[in-house]
Amino acid sequence: MLFNSIEFAIFLPVVFVLYWFVTNKSTGRQNVLLLIASYFFYGWWDWRFLSLIAFSTLVDYLVGIQLGESDNPKKRRILLLVSIFVNIGFLAYFKYFNFFIDSFAEAFTLMGKNFAPNRLNIVLPVGISFYTFQTLSYSIDVYRRKIEPTKKLIDFAAFVSFFPQLVAGPIERASNLLPQFSKERIFDQAKATDGMRQILWGLFKKIVIADNCAYYVNEIFSNPDQYSGSTLLLGAVLFAFQIYGDFSGYSDIAIGTARLFGFDLMRNFALPYFSRDIAEFWRRWHISLSTWFRDYVYIPLGGSRGSLWQKVRNVFIIFLVSGFWHGANWTFIAWGFINALFFIPLLLGKQNRKNIDQVAANTIFPSLKELLQMLFTFFITTLAWVFFRAESIKDAFIYLKGIFSTSLFKRPEIFPSEILILITILVIIEWIERKKQHALEVQVKYRFTRPVRWSLYTLIILVIFLFGDFDSGYEFIYFQF
Repeated sequence: MLFNSIEFAIFLPVVFVLYWFVTNKSTGRQNVLLLIASYFFYGWWDWRFLSLIAFSTLVDYLVGIQLGESDNPKKRRILLLVSIFVNIGFLAYFKYFNFFIDSFAEAFTLMGKNFAPNRLNIVLPVGISFYTFQTLSYSIDVYRRKIEPTKKLIDFAAFVSFFPQLVAGPIERASNLLPQFSKERIFDQAKATDGMRQILWGLFKKIVIADNCAYYVNEIFSNPDQYSGSTLLLGAVLFAFQIYGDFSGYSDIAIGTARLFGFDLMRNFALPYFSRDIAEFWRRWHISLSTWFRDYVYIPLGGSRGSLWQKVRNVFIIFLVSGFWHGANWTFIAWGFINALFFIPLLLGKQNRKNIDQVAANTIFPSLKELLQMLFTFFITTLAWVFFRAESIKDAFIYLKGIFSTSLFKRPEIFPSEILILITILVIIEWIERKKQHALEVQVKYRFTRPVRWSLYTLIILVIFLFGDFDSGYEFIYFQF
């Protein structure tokens, strides 16, 4: 069920009414309703995979209880391995089995031998990379004794399958989200209203920005040999805003929807294209995944401690694994490798923690230095996105070769001025509101401007209906991951 679909527009109000007006007397009943609604939401795509998420939930629930009851180090390690094996095993089979088979066959071909194994007809379950990481982090945190295991199966199942963030995150930690299922939830109009604002902004980014960019991105990336370098560069820039509008838009809708039900999810995007270096970009982009890999892979490997070789090794491991998480294609691994190359100079120069404050915190406009830093970071990020979007590494190099040709200085064959104006509006609004959690967040001191705010909301709704792409039916990009 898509957030930008008629089905969800019916589903959400129905669940909201039942939640606050029928089951509001009991937190337990509310959790049961959320569990049923979440399974219905997930089963809308393919009900067969409900058994998969249910099995993963049950395994980690039982593992958590056993970890909480045992002090035997060997038994605890075995229990953790069970959780890792089940979750990573599901992920490896459904997402990577055919990739490994194909790569194995290609290796034989390079050695001059024919090897044509049979590929399995595997359907990738929507959101499997997200909910497996979420439930796996619970087992790891219980193993580390950072949290106490829950004995309430309904609460845990609702935590794993919570429909706002089930299929594309944010990847929540049990320490943040799970306790919220056991607390009494009282309707907070201010929180719900803010949630509606964030949903509206997310829909604008998805329907108006991302989906309109998608049309031109698909055309340009499918036929790179037919366009000049200037058009190819424009296509890469449009994809940068497509993936940002698409994924951050989803996160806004997810966070806003959760707030309607009294839940607070972690922020997943913090205006990454205003970053002054690649390290800052990765602290602002897909925050829930970046921090997941930091806490469960990077730091256990040694993080930034140890010898220079160990530091460099850890950076490459974290970026390569992050790239591989995104998809079973060498392009994603190459994308991760390129980002690691961008990151290493900052690490070697001890500059990777330089820009942790808010850009232009006390001024309206950035300094010339900050502006150039942001433009450069956006440029190299956009070049890396080419590998993320291309069908193969060969296609990515062909695309980049086309960009860096003499035709880069020609007039673009495609120039969607309307879309570029909308992107400019997006950038301006987010720059002005860069100190807030989302662009439409209202602070107390601005409440007297209610007519102005409602005029803005009305304008955004009109823009969505006037310029939104409702016909193409583009799914959220991260559903494939």
